[in-house]
Amino acid sequence: MPLRLPDRLPAIELLKQENIFVMDYSRAHMQDIRPLKIAILNLMPLKITTETDLIRLLSNTPLQIEVNFMKLKSHTPKNTPVEHMMMFYRDFEVMKNEKYDGMIITGAPVETLEFEDVTYWDEMMRIFSWARTHVTSTLYICWAAQAGLYYHYGVPKYPLPKKMFGIFKQRPLMPQLPIFRGFDDVFNMPHSRHTEIHREDILARQELSLIADSDECGVSIVMARGGREFFITGHLEYAPNTLDTEYRRDKDIRDDVEMPINYYHDDDPAKGPEVTWRAHAHLFYSNWINYYVYQETPYDINKIE
Repeated sequence: MPLRLPDRLPAIELLKQENIFVMDYSRAHMQDIRPLKIAILNLMPLKITTETDLIRLLSNTPLQIEVNFMKLKSHTPKNTPVEHMMMFYRDFEVMKNEKYDGMIITGAPVETLEFEDVTYWDEMMRIFSWARTHVTSTLYICWAAQAGLYYHYGVPKYPLPKKMFGIFKQRPLMPQLPIFRGFDDVFNMPHSRHTEIHREDILARQELSLIADSDECGVSIVMARGGREFFITGHLEYAPNTLDTEYRRDKDIRDDVEMPINYYHDDDPAKGPEVTWRAHAHLFYSNWINYYVYQETPYDINKIE
């Protein structure tokens, strides 16, 4: 798929090395096609890594997609160069009058805080509310999934006795849904979190559908509004080495860090990760783009409501 990306975005050269077809805005403007517009609110600390992970998954359809990166005015990232943010990201306040076919809101390293204690919570609430009327379908990932469920539906989060960290087997509970078209009876998903949402809280709300879960890590994917909202508690977008990098980073800082579960060959970090989730990750994002964005969004993007 020809992905339309900002000129000189670092992900372009990284993904070209993986033989993924991307194009910058300059070339894309030469094609007379109405691209799907996808907004990405990237709250992760290593923004260039997350950009690359998400763009990789958005690349696997024949549709042209224009990616726009959103940032918060109320928060300044510490781990990404200011020049990168200024060149490739725009504040929500600048983008709020635009409409988007799809949106992705990432996780954030604030999950142990109460939502109201997060310094940018007020701005997040405005974005959650805005997405309801300005986006055809929104993916909420990890902390954003918990935050979105809390804001929209009053679903609380709960602390875990220890970090949910590793690759866990998930079951599609509604395999007939288009989002699971082509899926097997089980699929794997990386998780890296200190909090959880409870199954009974989801089932108690008729507006929510629990569409995937796990015996090991609980609630996995929740759908609302007929697919206009998906809440994903894990990280299908993770690259093969993401959990390894996180494990080695934390191990250098603390002595109580446990190895990620079901991740390394023979549970041996020296043998490297065994990648078991990427095929379903690509399929999930392709199904989302096709069935919940492209098939549902109006040709006149201003008619999204």
